[in-house]
Amino acid sequence: MRHQPGARATRARLIGAAIAGLTSMAALADSQYSAPVGKNYPLNLYWGDTHLHSRNSADAYSLGNMNLTPADAYRFARGQELTAHNGMRVRLRRPLDFLVVSDHAEYLGGYYRFGVGDPLVANTDAGRQWAAFIAQGNPEQMIATFTGSMDDPQTYPPFPSETRRLIWQDVAQTADDYNDPGRFTAFTGYEWTSMIDGNNLHRVVIYKDGADKAGRLPPFSGQDSLDPRDLWRALARYEAETGGEVIAIPHNGNLSNGMMFPAKSVDGRPLDRAYAQLRSRWEPIAEVTQVKGDSEAHPTLSPDDEFADFETWDWDNIGRNQAKEDWMLPHEYARGALKLGLGFEADLGVNPFKFGMIGSTDNHTSLATAAEDNYFGKFAESEPGLERLENAMAAGQLWENWKIVASGYAAVWARENTREELFAAMKRREVYATTGTRIAVRFFGGWDYDPGVIHQPAYLDIAYANGVPMGGDLTAAPQGAAPTFIAVAAKDPDWANLDRIQIVKGWLDSEGNLHEKVHDVALSDGREVNPESGKAPPVGTTVNVAEASYTNTIGAPMLAAVWTDPDFDPAERAFYYARVIEIPTPRWTAYDARYFNIDLPDHIPTTVQDRAYTSPIWYTP
Repeated sequence: MRHQPGARATRARLIGAAIAGLTSMAALADSQYSAPVGKNYPLNLYWGDTHLHSRNSADAYSLGNMNLTPADAYRFARGQELTAHNGMRVRLRRPLDFLVVSDHAEYLGGYYRFGVGDPLVANTDAGRQWAAFIAQGNPEQMIATFTGSMDDPQTYPPFPSETRRLIWQDVAQTADDYNDPGRFTAFTGYEWTSMIDGNNLHRVVIYKDGADKAGRLPPFSGQDSLDPRDLWRALARYEAETGGEVIAIPHNGNLSNGMMFPAKSVDGRPLDRAYAQLRSRWEPIAEVTQVKGDSEAHPTLSPDDEFADFETWDWDNIGRNQAKEDWMLPHEYARGALKLGLGFEADLGVNPFKFGMIGSTDNHTSLATAAEDNYFGKFAESEPGLERLENAMAAGQLWENWKIVASGYAAVWARENTREELFAAMKRREVYATTGTRIAVRFFGGWDYDPGVIHQPAYLDIAYANGVPMGGDLTAAPQGAAPTFIAVAAKDPDWANLDRIQIVKGWLDSEGNLHEKVHDVALSDGREVNPESGKAPPVGTTVNVAEASYTNTIGAPMLAAVWTDPDFDPAERAFYYARVIEIPTPRWTAYDARYFNIDLPDHIPTTVQDRAYTSPIWYTP
């Protein structure tokens, strides 16, 4: 292991070669013959996608996914082979541990059922309206009923309650059919799709429960209300009526034009304590990276952070109808929202933006793929082929295909692979995001960690006993103490070495001003932070773009640090999270160019440094 400490960071003698093949950090917990008895903390790391669409989504179906069902999505995630829409046979190199098929609630399953003449849909007002559009030779008007329902739900007729109920029960039962406790978790879920004035307020709703509970009440859709407060109240009704459990996950916020983490609710009123309480109750985690760009940080908001400009989408909103303005950015990017949350907490007594971070794909192909070297796109039309890079803007596409991001996954620390355990981990925010690779990360905060704790074979016992994991809270700083953090990361065993571990701090000062600082706490290759600039030199690159290749001759297979905040003020609210960055590798565009023998124009990026973002740990005076 090669490591450069930040303030009070400690070198760790850990054997990189031995852990390069690990898929879980659990093996670092104890060197004894058997696992510790009576320990209640999670030892297992599970990988999944909480945001995937099948042909049951109206947009997925209308843009080419007419064949692959929710059942196909579960089968693919479990490691079975399928035929993609481009005719290629596809199978995940490594199966996932869990999946949420989150089809849009608006006209859920309707386009496919209408297409095959199912009377459950064809005999509704919506079905008759669609038939009229087809008869008039205006099929695009049928598609507009879906997008219109997200912005003006009164314009187009929704399905009657009985149609919604029967379709939803089929969705929930399919999840039950593919749920295999201990081996694979299939969650029931859907996407609530509010798009006010073209701005993305979408949420994925995830149920802990099986079809016996989840199937009782149909999804709350954008046709019911575009106000997230009404969604949260609907979730409360579900729990009250069924005894079940449910949460909502805000979308990647970068296409919301300032509405995802707002200063005002959708009716224009300033956020109040009631809003903060509802949001903090129902949205414990947020999606910060996916196919439509990365939303961890933005270079305008974080000009001193050389890694803030990663796969940035900041031109407009999801409706493509309003240009981006700088004032919107703090209300769209996770770091900006986390800082705003500190201010709201000081004013309201509740932090509405106290969320853990995950990634997911938002693919609409039924295929949960996020690997740079085998990426299968967002829509059926953006699956691998000459067209997805040669055509700058194919007919019907929302975005130029080269801008699409091979991202991301949700990583969950849990005791076992079941709905109950994974859901509990999400609620306590012991989760993190990656941009598509499987970096293993542990992050803890406490008041009295010894600098040598990461040398201990059973360091997890100490970490949990004397502090909190990612997603946790520190309060009431002991006199003269500053928080100390443990960060341990191991490379994806099938991918790139690590460049560095960083700890990102945000805080609210006594004057009410918000600040942030990024600390390099572990560096590979013997590099050191320049004391004058506060920056470390780049790790370098081994990427051969023409061959779409790289080598792990730079970087480290594992990095670890114990770091104490040198600028801690016990009177100031703060949060801390770890960011782990890989060495440069070819971007999916380079792999496509190599495979299809394409010469890419200079403006298309061909390298990437994939990364992980942990959920924060908060300090409250």
